[in-house]
Amino acid sequence: MQRRFLGVTAAVAALGMTMSLAGCGTSAGSGDGVTLRLVAADYDVAGGESSKKYWADLTAAFEADNPGIDVEVRIESWNDVDRKVAEMVRAGKAPDIAQIGAYADYAAADKLYSADQMLSIPVQSNFLPPLTDAGEMKRTLYGLPFVASTRLLFYNKELFEDAGITGAPGTWDELKEDAEQLKLNTDVTYPFALPLGPEEAQAETMMWLLSGGGGYTDELGRYAIDSPQNIETFEWLKENLVDAELTGPVAPGSLNRKDAFAAFTRGEVGMLNGHPSLLQAAEKTGIDVGTVALPGKDGEADAAMGVADWIMGFKQNGHREEIGTFLDFLFADENVLEFAGQNDLLPVTVSAQETMRNDPEHADLKDFLEVLPGSVLPPVGKTSWASASEDIKKNIGEAVGPGGSPARTLSRISQDAKAAEAAE
Repeated sequence: MQRRFLGVTAAVAALGMTMSLAGCGTSAGSGDGVTLRLVAADYDVAGGESSKKYWADLTAAFEADNPGIDVEVRIESWNDVDRKVAEMVRAGKAPDIAQIGAYADYAAADKLYSADQMLSIPVQSNFLPPLTDAGEMKRTLYGLPFVASTRLLFYNKELFEDAGITGAPGTWDELKEDAEQLKLNTDVTYPFALPLGPEEAQAETMMWLLSGGGGYTDELGRYAIDSPQNIETFEWLKENLVDAELTGPVAPGSLNRKDAFAAFTRGEVGMLNGHPSLLQAAEKTGIDVGTVALPGKDGEADAAMGVADWIMGFKQNGHREEIGTFLDFLFADENVLEFAGQNDLLPVTVSAQETMRNDPEHADLKDFLEVLPGSVLPPVGKTSWASASEDIKKNIGEAVGPGGSPARTLSRISQDAKAAEAAE
């Protein structure tokens, strides 16, 4: 999600919760009786109250250490949180802090504090570089990474064994061969599930573009959606997986990620690209899951896709120092690890990532952690990315559909993205 990971977001229950957590202020004496208002997203995929408890415990501990600042936390579902924060900003009632899916529009409108205006130097320097790169606008960090995810290829070990497949695919050709074996030798509904439906097609698309040596932008950060590498990637997908009827009964352009994930947990999918939270869901239904780095054209993909959600401080209420004190506290290792661990996601700081990597309790996340430092994120620092992303969600399925033309579809999407960027 670029806004949600990291995939959990589409499954989050539409549950709005508000909690007022009174306490006190900053040990640095930055204000007396200051109340910070924070809006945060609900990550509890089961519709429970784990997000509410996390913020309640965090703010209680913060207030105990910082007499004088009150913190009010409002939790909204991922279905609503971005829209509700936008409504608050338009109404002149911006929160002090928002933990949401996008920051670029607010940064471009000069509504946010930059990281160096809020955070201590040790906290600023502890973020993982790919995440800070994605959180920058014009080389200034506004979107602070809150939690992260990467993507790997998931496969059903039992279905592989039934089909006589040993080991995971390491190249596109091997992936195609394994999909053919799954179709021939087992009763598999989706040999390879390819969700290019409107829910999160921009993420699935980016994974494939990266595995083909391309991406959404070039080395200078300019849109290059219709690059030769990207066109070749989608031509391969269409010819070798879709037209070969290896992607299942639902056309990729109509298959949403949540439906593909649900089918995987039912044992109907041989392979698909997935994020860490799918591990937990699949294990609960007894699926023996294998994970491997995404195959590339001739070997392992050069880069994996990363996803981050963001937290930011708004200028409107003038609480710069108090916001910084709170965010410094939020990014302490124990707090970063607590949230990432309870949601099967990845920490955003160097020190917390190292701690998780060495913790046997999180051994199942090791492969995801390994690829995060070198991952590539969507171009979320472009204010034009919101419209480009929506365009991809709605239309990329046409590229691999009946009579579809990858070159024509990618060219039109690319032209629209460049026009939107030029209008910024």
